[in-house]
Amino acid sequence: MDLRIFTEPQQGASYDTLLTVAKATEDLGFDAFFRSDHYLAMGSADGLPGPTDAWITLAGLARETRRIRLGTLMTAGTFRLPGVLAIQVAQVDQMSGGRVELGLGAGWFEEEHTAYGIPFPREKFGRLEEQLAIVRGLWETEVGSTFSFDGKHYRLVDSPALPKPAQGRVPVLIGGHGASRTPRLAAKYADEFNIPFASLEDTERQFGRVRAAAEAAGRKADELVYSNALVVCVGKDDAEVARRAAAIGREVDELKANGLAGSPAEVVEKIGRYAVVGSSRIYLQLLDLDDLDHLELISSQVMSQLG
Repeated sequence: MDLRIFTEPQQGASYDTLLTVAKATEDLGFDAFFRSDHYLAMGSADGLPGPTDAWITLAGLARETRRIRLGTLMTAGTFRLPGVLAIQVAQVDQMSGGRVELGLGAGWFEEEHTAYGIPFPREKFGRLEEQLAIVRGLWETEVGSTFSFDGKHYRLVDSPALPKPAQGRVPVLIGGHGASRTPRLAAKYADEFNIPFASLEDTERQFGRVRAAAEAAGRKADELVYSNALVVCVGKDDAEVARRAAAIGREVDELKANGLAGSPAEVVEKIGRYAVVGSSRIYLQLLDLDDLDHLELISSQVMSQLG
C-alpha cells in the first residue's frame, strides 16, 4: 500500500508552508506529495495568506525535492486551456526529473470562478474529455510531427506538440463517483482511478465499474492503479486524536466513520479493509499543515506496518 500526502492549500497555506510539508513528506518516506487545485477557501477557513497556484507550487517543489512524486488531485479543467496545461505539466516534469503526475477533473466549485473571473461553462464533462484527448495527443506526438484536433470545444491546428515530458508517459489520474461517464473516461485515458472520500462499500462498487469499463474498452483491468483519498487524523491516544480532530474542526466519531482516524492500529486495520476491496494507494488528506508531528507518527507507526 502506497501512502501519499494530499494537501488543501486553499484553506490557508503559503508556499513556504507547502515546501516544509513536502520536504517532511520526502524525509519521512512517503511516496508522493499532492495538492488540490483551488483558488477559494471552503467552509469557515479564512484562506490566509491567500491561494497558491497548483502548478507554480509544483514547479517550485520540483526543484526543492529529489525523490517524491508530485501531482494534483485534481487540476480543474476550467482553469487552463488544454494546450497550455500540456506545456505546463511537461515543463514541471522536466524540472523534477520525471516525477510528475496529472490528476485532471472537470472543475466544480462555481464560487471560486466567480471570485476570480474564471469562466464556468455549463457543459464541463465534454470539455474534460477533449482536454484529456488533447493533452495525451500532444505528449504522444513524435518530435518533428504535428498534432491537430477538431472538437466541439477546442481546435488545434498543426501544433508542434512541444515540449515533451521527461517521462515516457506521465501518469494521468481520473476520479469521481459518477456511475457511467467517469468509468468510461478512466478506462480510455487514465493510468490511475481515484475515488475521493468514499466508504468501503462505495469504493468497491466504483472500482468494479471502472474495471468493467476498462475490460469493455479492451484494456486489462489491472493496468490501472486504484486509489482512495481520505482525511487522516491519527493520535498515540484518544486525547491526541481528539486534539487533532478539534484542530481541523471535525468530530472524532465522524472522522472514524468517514476517514482514517484513531490510533495507529485502528488506522492500519481500516487501510487493510480498503486494500481488500482493491485499493493499492491512499492519499492522506492532511488538513493541519503545521502539525509535522502528525506526519512523523503516521510514518513511524502506520506506514511502517504496511510493508
